[in-house]
Amino acid sequence: MSKKTIEFKTESKRLLELMIHSIYTNKEIFLRELISNASDAIDKYHLLSLTNENLEKRNDYEIHLEVDKKHRKLKISDNGIGMNYDELIENIGTIAKSGTLEFLKNMKEKEIKDDDLIGQFGVGFYSAFMVSSKVEVITKSALGDKAYKWTSKGEEGFTIEETTKEKVGTDIILTIRKNEGEEEYDEFLEEYKIRSLVKKYSDYVKYPITMSHESSVPLKDDEGKEIEGKYETKIENETINSMTPIWKKNRNEVTEEELNEFYKTQYYDYNNPSFSIWTNVEGALTYKSIVFIPEKAPHNLYSEKYEKGLQLYAKGVFVMDKCKELVPDYLRFIKGLVVSPDLNLNISREILQQNRQLTLIQKNLEKKILNELEKTLKNDRDKYLKFWKEFGVNIKYGVYDNFGMNKEALQDLLLFETVNEDQMVTLKEYKEKMPKEQKEIYYGSAHSKEAMKISPQMDVVKKKGFDVLVLTDEVDEFMISMLNEYDKIKFKSINQGDLDILDDEEKTVIKDLETKNKSLLEKLKEVLNDRVSDVKLSTRLTDSPVCLVSGDGLSFEMEKVMNQLPGEKNLKAEKILEINPKHELFQAIDNLYQTNDESIADYAEILYNQALLIEGLEIKDPVGFSNKMVKVLIKAAKKESN
Repeated sequence: MSKKTIEFKTESKRLLELMIHSIYTNKEIFLRELISNASDAIDKYHLLSLTNENLEKRNDYEIHLEVDKKHRKLKISDNGIGMNYDELIENIGTIAKSGTLEFLKNMKEKEIKDDDLIGQFGVGFYSAFMVSSKVEVITKSALGDKAYKWTSKGEEGFTIEETTKEKVGTDIILTIRKNEGEEEYDEFLEEYKIRSLVKKYSDYVKYPITMSHESSVPLKDDEGKEIEGKYETKIENETINSMTPIWKKNRNEVTEEELNEFYKTQYYDYNNPSFSIWTNVEGALTYKSIVFIPEKAPHNLYSEKYEKGLQLYAKGVFVMDKCKELVPDYLRFIKGLVVSPDLNLNISREILQQNRQLTLIQKNLEKKILNELEKTLKNDRDKYLKFWKEFGVNIKYGVYDNFGMNKEALQDLLLFETVNEDQMVTLKEYKEKMPKEQKEIYYGSAHSKEAMKISPQMDVVKKKGFDVLVLTDEVDEFMISMLNEYDKIKFKSINQGDLDILDDEEKTVIKDLETKNKSLLEKLKEVLNDRVSDVKLSTRLTDSPVCLVSGDGLSFEMEKVMNQLPGEKNLKAEKILEINPKHELFQAIDNLYQTNDESIADYAEILYNQALLIEGLEIKDPVGFSNKMVKVLIKAAKKESN
């Protein structure tokens, strides 16, 4: 047969350029694609040998890589099924023609199934042209006796001719491009680079991937004794992939030490993971996964540069390092991998299409992780507390995120510091310890438990003996507002609105005092003008003289957080100044008012700014506040001296 020149069956040049420059995002994946094709070719041979008596049953399958730096050649060889003339034309001569896809259809008709076949798109082979100025394919079919050579420079077409090849299988010989400007190609002629690409993308291909390895061994004489100072060079094939991934083993065959070492090596962590969650699902959707929860939060977990996601393998081949569709935002800290033969990939095997399969896997994994956390909270509190210290804020965010879609699944995983308890408690534990007369779950925001204990708003709650959840994270109040209630018991902020905690007799006393001091309260409100929405006598203060509370809408803590966000400025919580009618300071102010003392305005300003300080809110005029304090102190000192 003489050499034939054939044009591609599609609008070849433009389409090939599009595939090479647009479909693939990085050049190094060419080796993954060619190794995947070689693995498929071996699979095809093996499957056909099960039904075809003319094919030898073998166990010497191999994919061999060979670098020739001098001639800028990289060869990928397999001893799989090979191709005849027609198959070479159909499978390689037609861009986007998938031989594997056709083969799978035929095997299904014969009721032979192999979900591990990788190359179902036909364009993977053409990724070779990203790094090659010329590609040669030398192949011999196991079902024929002739060998053929296919050659192309990736332009208008290709040539095909008969050649000689001793063994069945396929050799793909790439002539690696020379460096062009910023484009570096020399690295693909370095053995260390080839080995690293195999490790990264094809480490778990189930057949040995080998490279020739030179070693020096001592020469021996006729009696088998080593000759001193004399060595010979031997070339041996070295297997450079591990072949058997950890997830293909039974879980009970993998020790905790092996799993920990796999995690530390794969995800570059010095510490063992705190959780290892192994999943094997078979059915309508088949996949395996290993998910790890780190012992420590990554230093950049909350930065914009942090990328969530799990590693994705399809049919044993590494597809994606960070598949974000598999991880909900609030679990962004998890590491791990998912392996599935069922995923619908796009033609580049790089970018996953948005599909129902991913959503199902993500939901299943999420449920599995939450079940593991619930079990740990119940059976190993200390371990869960360590997890909570690192990632509790993420669980809180999960309650608030997506309009509270996950709040019911997450609410029993929440832990809180409280004013009365030495240990953190769950909402269930808080509820179980509530006195019968307590009708709501009380919470307050402060920078620490100690600050919460001494806050004025704690006065009446403390007197009643009710416990209070201490909220210290920015997300806390948003989370509580999304929960709204727990087991039909409403949440109530001690920093907002009316606590409605007094008995009827106590309420009547306060109401009478407000009526009696109505004009004084109006005077104080007039002095403070639009800085407060109201000045009232407090039902929550028993010891402290004054406090600020917000209305039932935006809280002070929410105001602080919201005003830190881009585009959100000058949001204001409603401020209500509450004064303790039983405190001596109130009696003193009342006396000033009754005697028309002008310094009552200074007292009003001091009370308001004192309340701002207690809440950790900004004082607009600290110098003016200080001057008024000095003025009042001087007046009081003079009065005492007289």
